[in-house]
Amino acid sequence: MARVKLGCLISGRGSNLQALIDACADPTFPAEIALVLSNKPGVMGLERAVKAGIPTQVISHKDFDGRPAFDAALDQTLRAAGVEIVCLAGFMRLLTPEFVTSWGDKILNIHPSLLPAFKGLDTHQRAIDSGARFAGCTVHIVRPAMDEGPILVQAAVPILDGDTEDSLAARILTAEHKAYPEAVRLLASGKVTVEGLRCRIDAPTDETIHFNPPIR
Repeated sequence: MARVKLGCLISGRGSNLQALIDACADPTFPAEIALVLSNKPGVMGLERAVKAGIPTQVISHKDFDGRPAFDAALDQTLRAAGVEIVCLAGFMRLLTPEFVTSWGDKILNIHPSLLPAFKGLDTHQRAIDSGARFAGCTVHIVRPAMDEGPILVQAAVPILDGDTEDSLAARILTAEHKAYPEAVRLLASGKVTVEGLRCRIDAPTDETIHFNPPIR
């Protein structure tokens, strides 16, 4: 069976990209990375892709007059590479509604909080300051509004006494590296049906890292 082709958009070190590279190295994984595309040259994520033998390309947002033209270039490049699912992996640009709509339910993003709590930036410190007992990460289907869309996978980690922003971020990042490949596996396997704001999952999930249970 042909593997689903992923296009990974990055802007930096590519930590979650590496988790996807490692997952795709397993020939039984239902997806493969067809292209890693960065809006910034010289970032570590590009080096990770080159080391893995994955095609890369840089399209700088600074070369375009506005978001629509930049997103049109992204779209053209991704489609030319045969991409079927777009994975945002530390991509620090907001996508236009037109781009998001054109890809339907085939764009994934990972956010370092248990959405809908703590959208935006500084999620770890905000979670600590709130007095919450758990924090975590969310992989969701992208919608035009920032950090919104049907939630596909969540992984929770406890907030410990004495936690700092850095210590909590490190534990959440470990969870991210499990959650993102799991989300890609589910979507690429055709196990996900999007119904309004919900993802219905026709597959078991890994309960050892507190994944959300399937919605039946």
